[in-house]
Amino acid sequence: MIKKISDIDKKTWQDFISKKEKLPDKDLLLKKNEKRKSIKTIDLHGFTLERANQAIKGFINKCFLEKTYRIIVITGKGLRSKNISDPYVSKDLSILKHSVPQYIRSDKELMNIISEIKEANIEDGGSGAFNVYLKKSIK
Repeated sequence: MIKKISDIDKKTWQDFISKKEKLPDKDLLLKKNEKRKSIKTIDLHGFTLERANQAIKGFINKCFLEKTYRIIVITGKGLRSKNISDPYVSKDLSILKHSVPQYIRSDKELMNIISEIKEANIEDGGSGAFNVYLKKSIK
């Protein structure tokens, strides 16, 4: 099925060609924006508290330098945690779930590059994870 091009469409095309306008390269724009919109994930299952704090600090700094926008930190819900065997730890609280965000908030160097910390959406881990949103630059 061959359709004829209308006179209006022909004129619009001729006008466009005669102006020799440069169209923005949408692929190039996407590549620039992708750098800032990237999302990275770190899974801390099985980490000790000390090791998790070291890992998260290094990971956040690395992601900031790479211009990552959001980090999904998976800590787990603490349901299989062995903290019941320690009488000084509440069996109602998981270790990493609560202490890693607290560690981040208490580190002034990290908070200088973080804009927000909040619980993850259900598809990103729900109550067993949280998001760290990074700033574009340090002011």
